[in-house]
Amino acid sequence: MKKWTLGVMALSVALVSCAQKDNLATNPDNNTLLWKITGNGLTKPSYLFGTIHLLCADDAVLSDNMKKAIKGADNVYLEVDMNNMMEIFGAIGKMKMQGDTTLQDLLSKDDYQKVKTYFEENASMIPFSMLQTFKPILAASVVEGGSLECENTAMMEQVIMDEAKQSDIEVKGLETMSYQAGILDSIPYKLQAEELLNYIKNSSKEDKQMSELWKAYNEQDLKKLEALMIQSDIGMNSYTDILLFNRNRNWVKKLKDLFPGKSLVIAVGAGHLPGEKGVINLLKKEGYTLTPVENKLSKGKSI
Repeated sequence: MKKWTLGVMALSVALVSCAQKDNLATNPDNNTLLWKITGNGLTKPSYLFGTIHLLCADDAVLSDNMKKAIKGADNVYLEVDMNNMMEIFGAIGKMKMQGDTTLQDLLSKDDYQKVKTYFEENASMIPFSMLQTFKPILAASVVEGGSLECENTAMMEQVIMDEAKQSDIEVKGLETMSYQAGILDSIPYKLQAEELLNYIKNSSKEDKQMSELWKAYNEQDLKKLEALMIQSDIGMNSYTDILLFNRNRNWVKKLKDLFPGKSLVIAVGAGHLPGEKGVINLLKKEGYTLTPVENKLSKGKSI
């Protein structure tokens, strides 16, 4: 389930001089979420950044180097264009399971009651009467967000959009929300429901794993993030291509056409970055040079 937390849907042109862009310091230990993309004939550098869709508000802060990258960009690309209200409304219907299916149809009476009780005792902004019609992976993301040990939460994507807006940088999407929601139809609803049930049954263990994942993200340790995701997604491993790798390949193919003549900031779920089939390695295989960029806050605290 954690792969999806770091790499799924989450429900604005200014240029600076080359001297400013080249002033972004590299990070020799590779412990960073921010990567500079050069080479392969590019005349301007672009930047790749790993996000987490929901985190404590105090941690949802951009480093000076990330802010410089955004200010120097022609466009910022997120997984989806979260400013497009028409797209958001169009995706709502695809969040629901097809054929009027509900969780009650997928689980035994006792298991359904366990899930229902859990959601009623851990209230969210979305009532259970609506959540039980959602594809269970999306319902699970609500549970995972609730395990954060802080009163105020924030979306890193929203922080990035706000920063881009200050410099009048247009934000676009690599794919649509409807597409993101639609690919979940490729994973049997019953399997999704069972994964949701297992998550709830093992909520204390899962909360600990989520805490480790958020800690690894704050430490910007991509290797640790990858290890944690592999460890905690055993039940969904046969669908990793659908959830991550196919999308990574599609993004790299699209970026090859978008890069020439422009400086872009690409901000996607951190789970998409590491590994042999991650975006970093796929871009390297296409001939680009990926250089780690220092991504520490001025207070010395990682994002």
